[in-house]
Amino acid sequence: MSIKIYNTLSRKKEEFIPREKGKVSMYVCGPTVYNYIHIGNARCYVAFDVVYRYLKYRDYNVTYVRNLTDVDDKIINRANEEGLSTKEIAEKYVKAFHEDMNGLKNEPPQIEPRATEHIKEMIDAIKCLLEKGFAYEVDGDVFFEVQKFKGYGKLSGRAIDEMRAGERVNVDTRKHSPMDFALWKAAKPGEPSWNSPWGEGRPGWHIECSVMSSKYLGASFDIHGGGQDLIFPHHENEIAQAEACTGKEPFVKYWLHNGFVNIKEEKMAKSLGNVILVREILKKYDPNVLRMFFISTHYRSPINYSEENLEAVASALERLKTAVYNINYLAKSSIVGRDEESKVKQFEKTIVDVKGNFFEAMDDDFNTASALGVIFEFVKEMNLFLEESQKNLSVRAKDLLLEARDKLIELISVLGIELGAKKTADEFPDSILKIAEKILNHTFNDKNEALSALIEGRERARKEKDWVTADIIRNELNAQCFELKDTPQGCQVIFKGR
Repeated sequence: MSIKIYNTLSRKKEEFIPREKGKVSMYVCGPTVYNYIHIGNARCYVAFDVVYRYLKYRDYNVTYVRNLTDVDDKIINRANEEGLSTKEIAEKYVKAFHEDMNGLKNEPPQIEPRATEHIKEMIDAIKCLLEKGFAYEVDGDVFFEVQKFKGYGKLSGRAIDEMRAGERVNVDTRKHSPMDFALWKAAKPGEPSWNSPWGEGRPGWHIECSVMSSKYLGASFDIHGGGQDLIFPHHENEIAQAEACTGKEPFVKYWLHNGFVNIKEEKMAKSLGNVILVREILKKYDPNVLRMFFISTHYRSPINYSEENLEAVASALERLKTAVYNINYLAKSSIVGRDEESKVKQFEKTIVDVKGNFFEAMDDDFNTASALGVIFEFVKEMNLFLEESQKNLSVRAKDLLLEARDKLIELISVLGIELGAKKTADEFPDSILKIAEKILNHTFNDKNEALSALIEGRERARKEKDWVTADIIRNELNAQCFELKDTPQGCQVIFKGR
């Protein structure tokens, strides 16, 4: 099976054929580090984290580069607001960005270049564009002359005469055309600057990504990702700069862009004042819930955020966890029956087929929504087989359920979702010993033994209809971050940690 990718450049799905067999080079536009990231930003990084994970799962050797823009007008403005240096602001929000990425369970890229560490390469690229006649200098500023690059507009599909100056480009009467954009900005008092052939100054935003991606991935590479809002002007300008300087085409083979996060059908953006920070959401929800929320919709489609939608996702995630917990619990049971051959063979086929079905979904432009559908259908079949097996558990049935559990964990982890590893007694709070002693009037030295005794005590109290004692044990354990689930197979205990 081959992977198909929707390429923004061609506006159609194409078979994914990397430039070098078995290897993939991928660049994703990272943050401008002047603020905490919101869930609109996070969707992009989760989407391409899934692309990265899946390509590795399909045995590609992936070189993943994601930059940090640590010099920019917004950073300068924030530094003035907070009374800090631009370097202090950048460091503050780089640290915060990494915290949020870790919180979302995103894998780090292999290379994370900073703009300020690549000024020399940017100056060299600007020199190249000047020498080839694609740029011009005015009063220490250097601009790219859009009309000189014949392919301008091929990514966004816009004709030059229909375009307007980009969001980050102020109209300047010194420009040959309003569409021309800054490659180098002359220094202003109090701003960070570097020496250049055109005087003190700093690079423009667009040249930063062209240079850093080319340095680490070459003059032409496989995948460039980012949000749809970056198609124009940022990615359009990246193409113009890179191809004008190197003369090589295409700069990038496949352009991928994720859709927006909407709130009440309106795009979330700092300019609209409706942003929701990642770190605020992660205070209330398991990171797996936010990840699953993002991937429950195809990455190119818009997604509507609401607390209700997150709660629905949390419930769906709980179904996956429950399937794993139920199988873990049943695995401790004694063998009491024999195989029902037809049902066993049918379930064997289900386990064999699920990986191919998962591949089929993900190979279709990384369709995580369809992949989740495959997984939930698999869990449905697991639960049916589990329900039948618990009445007549055979060796083969137990083995198949454990195999199905492992397959579920394997596939969902490709999407970056963790179903939770079993916690060890070492991680339990010491207070569990005192709680057991207080309620059961017995001294315990082993925390696992104390927990088991409490669960047995609760089960005994429930059978005797001593609901007061049963509730006391449940409430005490809940307070220590133990979640109790009463199931047909008995009480299951989940330690969620602190």
